[in-house]
Amino acid sequence: MSIEAQNDWRSQLLTRLRSRWLLKTIGIAVYITAFMCTYFALLNHPQSAVTVMPLQPLDHWIGFEPWAVVPYASLWLYIGVVPSLLWLRRDEMGRYLAAVTLLSLAGCGIFYFWPTAVPAFPLDWSAWPLVTWLKSTDASGNACPSLHVAFSVLTAIWLHWLLRRTGAPRWLHGFNVVWCVLIVWSTMATRQHVALDVEVGALLGGLLALVCLYFRPVPVRQPDVCG
Repeated sequence: MSIEAQNDWRSQLLTRLRSRWLLKTIGIAVYITAFMCTYFALLNHPQSAVTVMPLQPLDHWIGFEPWAVVPYASLWLYIGVVPSLLWLRRDEMGRYLAAVTLLSLAGCGIFYFWPTAVPAFPLDWSAWPLVTWLKSTDASGNACPSLHVAFSVLTAIWLHWLLRRTGAPRWLHGFNVVWCVLIVWSTMATRQHVALDVEVGALLGGLLALVCLYFRPVPVRQPDVCG
């Protein structure tokens, strides 16, 4: 029986969290920094004409909510949960790094060849200091796909896998789903993204998460050697 099978879910998660914690913390910080440098370079220097994303009925149904800045910003805590709990093995950290790297390359590649932005909403952002801060640091460009949504969905799928692997209770699974849904909702409630950005981002993040998590290459069968 494995160590994980012998321990309860709390012990398993704590053991995973403590394993190579300094190396994982540094790695997460370096990876996010590299991604953000690329992201903002593309945001501030689009390579062609910027396309304004169209609105859908869902954009009119979800209203602007200033407090949505809180779950929106919580993405940076949320995406750090999974790599903090993974073993530094090819079948765990290796697959996760493949997923987030492919997602980053796909998103930035789309932004390079097809810059997009959300429409100018008739709102006075200065009435809400936190929203003003968000708009000044993260302009409403690089809209489609929403990488905020893509990384949230990818994280939710991987965290669900981790929680199942450790036998975590249902309330933790529910907490994971609620956190992801709040972040996805916040991208529209802060008017950082529109519905089409969210839909494409969710599709991209979900697809890459599932492929990298569950795909198993078929081993090449060695030919029989006749003696």
